[in-house]
Amino acid sequence: MIMAEILKRAKPLAVNPLKVSQPVGAALAFLGLRNAIPMLHGAQGCTAFGKVFFVRHFREPIPLQTTAMDQVSTVMGADENVVEGLATLCEKSKPAVIGLPTTGLSETQGTDIKRLVKQFREQHPEFAHVAVVPVNTPDYAGSLESGFALAVEAIIDTLVEKSALAGRRQSGNVAGRRHKQVNVLVSSMHTPGDIETLKDWIEAFGLRPVVLPDLGDSLDGHLIELETTPLTLGGTPRAEIESMGEPIATLVVGRSLARAADLLKERTGVPDFRFDHLMGLDACDAFTQTLAEISGQPVPEKIERHRAQLQDAMVDTHFMTGFARVALALEADQLLAFGEFLTGVGAEIVAVVAPARADALADVPCAAVQVGDLEDLERLAGAAGAQLAISNSHAAQSAERLGIPLLRAGFPQYDLVGGYARAWIGYRGARAALFDFANLVLERHHEIPPYRSIYRHGGAQAEPGLVLH
Repeated sequence: MIMAEILKRAKPLAVNPLKVSQPVGAALAFLGLRNAIPMLHGAQGCTAFGKVFFVRHFREPIPLQTTAMDQVSTVMGADENVVEGLATLCEKSKPAVIGLPTTGLSETQGTDIKRLVKQFREQHPEFAHVAVVPVNTPDYAGSLESGFALAVEAIIDTLVEKSALAGRRQSGNVAGRRHKQVNVLVSSMHTPGDIETLKDWIEAFGLRPVVLPDLGDSLDGHLIELETTPLTLGGTPRAEIESMGEPIATLVVGRSLARAADLLKERTGVPDFRFDHLMGLDACDAFTQTLAEISGQPVPEKIERHRAQLQDAMVDTHFMTGFARVALALEADQLLAFGEFLTGVGAEIVAVVAPARADALADVPCAAVQVGDLEDLERLAGAAGAQLAISNSHAAQSAERLGIPLLRAGFPQYDLVGGYARAWIGYRGARAALFDFANLVLERHHEIPPYRSIYRHGGAQAEPGLVLH
């Protein structure tokens, strides 16, 4: 397989940015924990900007706090903002976990966020029961995907070590003690709908999944009796995270989580199985076979039927997907997932843009990947004659100018209701994606109008000055 060429950003500015910052990605990961709240260490605007996109995307109230650095604390130091902010949250909201990502402002200032957590512990021992997870996520590096992955790694570093290592010292290696339970690490490309699909998939084999982070439980969109709450309502419980050294296996979905998976395996000894994505027939088959091997159970008839339905959809849509020219502007894990899925059904990836460099980009099935913005997508897609684009809602105007349809995926989606609930993975998710893809192609497909001779009997009117005999 020929590796894609990675083209560096050539412009000194971003025009119609594709990138979503690392602190937003880290906050999203913390929102997948139960009774948790992220507190971004930076100015109020840094948090408010991310909160706006979260609310518009999920259409839910989002618990998000800030240390509110101002002009004085930016110059003179903002250590007290962090310590006092943590103490206030612990006292008023009583969370189980506080996520503490940095931002570009605090990183530029040179904040040692881990030292500040130690300082908070020394000054407020009464809050020792509250877990605080610090993570360095400057805005000027990476993107939402890398910020999310760094937060998952920090959660494991802070919480898993205590239980797994303690259990090992007391009673030997505890891996496999919960022989029907599996850890599941999921990357930022997964929607709450994807997480629900993933859990159903695993449970069909008689296994119990512990998903980290579980956005399918916290941001799936459901009404509650409480009018307001300062914390996340669902998500992965802290106790489940602390016991991640005991399941029989760990399933990792998304290449961006490689470091987090390495850390979990190193500290727990739990064997892991890694997948780049779960889109398309081949990827679904590999995951299904792994579940059958872990559980020792045959593939359920229901899943066999879902597979047959996907195969039928591939036959039904191959006239639309075959040789379709597609432009992609997504995070690296999603680029790889959509690229392999679409080329697997005959489409051609003619333009690819990523917000930041990542290991997965080299394996995207295309000639080159441009690290850039949506202006780059518009330019590349226009030059390559793309017939359809796949990106987030920011790309709507670019697609309109190009005169091609846009299949919305990724974050944020603010001009479409329910994008967060959509499932892309699994046999049924791939089937739905194929139908949507094919329908968008059909909507913009213009048949060649039939030629009608002006001499046809009873046909069109003669051109001016032309006499018919």
